[in-house]
Amino acid sequence: MGRSYGDTALNAGGLLWATRGLDRFIDFDIYRGRLTCEAGVLLRDIQHLCVPRGWMLAASPGTQLITVGGAIANDVHGKNHHAVGAFGDHVRRLILQRVDGTVIECGPDLRPDWFAATVGGIGLTGLIEQAELQLRRVPSPWLSTESMPYGTLDEFFDLSQRSEADWEYIVSWIDCLSGSLNSGRARGLFMRGNHAPLSDGPSPRTKAKRVPLIPPVSLVNPLTLRAFNASYFHMGRWRAGYSTQHYEPFFYPLDNLRDWNRIYGARGFHQYQCVLPPEDSAAGVQAMLAEIGRSGRGSFLAVLKTFGDRAAVGMLSFPMPGVTLALDFANTGPDLERLFRRLDAIVSQAGGRLYLAKDSRMPRTLFEAGYPRLSEFHAYRDPGLSSEMSRRLMGE
Repeated sequence: MGRSYGDTALNAGGLLWATRGLDRFIDFDIYRGRLTCEAGVLLRDIQHLCVPRGWMLAASPGTQLITVGGAIANDVHGKNHHAVGAFGDHVRRLILQRVDGTVIECGPDLRPDWFAATVGGIGLTGLIEQAELQLRRVPSPWLSTESMPYGTLDEFFDLSQRSEADWEYIVSWIDCLSGSLNSGRARGLFMRGNHAPLSDGPSPRTKAKRVPLIPPVSLVNPLTLRAFNASYFHMGRWRAGYSTQHYEPFFYPLDNLRDWNRIYGARGFHQYQCVLPPEDSAAGVQAMLAEIGRSGRGSFLAVLKTFGDRAAVGMLSFPMPGVTLALDFANTGPDLERLFRRLDAIVSQAGGRLYLAKDSRMPRTLFEAGYPRLSEFHAYRDPGLSSEMSRRLMGE
């Protein structure tokens, strides 16, 4: 869909394949929840077709405006990884077209090596043409949710641990500029939800708004961040408690504000998303927040959540047991890169990794250390395909 934050789908001086024309539904078994479709179908179209019939994507990221092929190639994850895993855990079959004309059908029990290379394989094993997905049954489009403020990282980890058994969806917004350095303070809003057996509920959000223009300078800057984060936290604390929400605003809040990236100005933004293993999660997150505080920079779109204790499907899949932190930063050039290098050092020391779907500057050494199955993946590369990301991180 052309919405990747990094360079996984860029190819300067070469060709790009736009696959939105592969947008057909092929088969839907309404009794088993099995959907077969072409890879250019949007997640939004699947949800709009299937939710009224009692089925929903089992795992879905923070936007539904991406394609099935892109979701598989990046093995995207959602707010319920601890319960159901990532997108690739629910793909039963896919058809892969290689540049030399070879067609490969694979799945978890059919040529599983090809399946593991393609799920999370950032588009480098061939063109995904079709996929068969196993959906999950849902009683309605509504969710019962609860929102709670927290004031320290210890509170966040305690809430996460206590919520995983009884709540399918868990996520938190964190104010990355709150508290003094290395104090353990880090205020945020913890949100959790379960599907609700309702036949009716509050109306979903109205027509999406749009950022109309690109401002001459980023609206996300040191002068605005602290005030925005403080107001967002206090508003969330005031609204804390139980509520009923339609799945779209709960799963996809940014889809209601189109072209939101324009607020960062003409130079755009970088997203930094990492995952740290459980034994280093608390110390690692605290060290990263301290570095961000020292830098005077920060993010208002900061997400902190835990991954489940399960092995990833793909050789290059991002999720692993631990905690993931995602932050958006206005692109300020060399100063921001210096901050990223300090964050890289924390991730590397902890044995974590960065998310390929959102990366455009990760050092090759960090990539190789964070993805131990990389050498295995090389055997499945399509020699006719490359990207700016593959040349930066793999040399070809």
